[in-house]
Amino acid sequence: MQTLLWFIVAISILVVIHEYGHFWVARKCGVRVIRFSLGFGKPIWGFKDRYGTEFSVAPLPLGGYVKMLDEREAPVPPELYHESFNARTPWQKIAIAAAGPLANFLFAILAYWALFVAGTTGVVAMVGEVKPNTPASYAGVQVGDRIVEVNGHNASTWEDVSWYLLSFIGETTRIPVVVESADSQRKELELPVEHWMGDTDQPDPLGGLGIDPRRLTVPAVIAEVLPDGAAASSGLKVGDKIVAVDGVDVNDWYQWVELVRNAPERTLEVSYDRAGAAGTTALTPAARQNDKGETTGFAGVVVQSPVIPADWLVESSLDPLSAIAKAAKRTWELTVFTLESLVKMVTGDVSVKNLSGPITIAKVAGASASGGLESFIQFLALLSVSLGVLNLLPVPMLDGGHIVFSLIESATGKPLSERIQYVAMQVGMGLLLSLMAVAFYNDISRL
Repeated sequence: MQTLLWFIVAISILVVIHEYGHFWVARKCGVRVIRFSLGFGKPIWGFKDRYGTEFSVAPLPLGGYVKMLDEREAPVPPELYHESFNARTPWQKIAIAAAGPLANFLFAILAYWALFVAGTTGVVAMVGEVKPNTPASYAGVQVGDRIVEVNGHNASTWEDVSWYLLSFIGETTRIPVVVESADSQRKELELPVEHWMGDTDQPDPLGGLGIDPRRLTVPAVIAEVLPDGAAASSGLKVGDKIVAVDGVDVNDWYQWVELVRNAPERTLEVSYDRAGAAGTTALTPAARQNDKGETTGFAGVVVQSPVIPADWLVESSLDPLSAIAKAAKRTWELTVFTLESLVKMVTGDVSVKNLSGPITIAKVAGASASGGLESFIQFLALLSVSLGVLNLLPVPMLDGGHIVFSLIESATGKPLSERIQYVAMQVGMGLLLSLMAVAFYNDISRL
């Protein structure tokens, strides 16, 4: 339920921003706006302003629209023609169409600006493990190395590293990185990749290179036992420290989790320490499917939250002026990355499995909200840029398609015929429905 709530909150915020861009510029251009709707369907609530515009909320929260006085939708009385969308110049029409995506980009800049001014915290990009026979091992990355640059970009945290690595998905190349060894020696390395993660529907940049981040040693101490779970049935309690499983010593929480995951519906002999007293119990992990469709074991326990050492963290904040420049740069980088990803999908370098629909977006919205305000704002900025880029594609039915129509009108001196516009709209609708079908299929396949 919380996932659905945060999905509605995220979509509502971004739709209002997008449609307000259209609305504001349309008003400035003298176009009469009939309705500003959040959601689709019959309005369930609304009011009218002094200009006669109806602001409404509809029950299907998958988008919204601004309805203007337009001959293409309904006959316009002669006395109101001067207030219609049709009566605007081609460049005014372009401004109105482009205003929605532009509002999304401006929101992303504002969101990143707020984050950079308030300050962000990330985990130092220290390598904890290098898997054999992987790009990282071939390049010479060592345990204890700290990644400081990726492709010429400063990357001091794992978030930065992952972000700059994503641009190489689907490529055959050598990824340039700079690492700093334990003795502060800098090394310039190149990680060889071939069609890198191009067929993966949920890319893991670090795992795809064979790198595991350094991780804390977290004691296998239970902080919470979920009711009706396998652990509760076995008699394990809060505060118990897992000592061994089937005679195998358990050194930390990660090892305990791995042992449980690998034993769905298989009875394990679990040894534990309870306030200094040793005990043993039988635990049969429940079977669950993970995001990759694999069946794994689930015990139903929660770990005690570890305290991350201060020297593992990178904290940074910028003055308002510097933050604007960095926010604009990040928004531009995200825009370019989104466009490049779309091109790679068209050329087949990246799988269309990466397309996500409302179910996946809802999951990410819920997860980001659970991660705190900073995480949720980052998610909103990313989704806002994606929405802006998508709407600028030169596809009829989208803002980009309307811009193309207006450019043709400006070049020829007359608008395209209604017949041509109708056929183009039908083609555009077909393309959009096809994309939606693929996105929904991907969502369902991930359940």
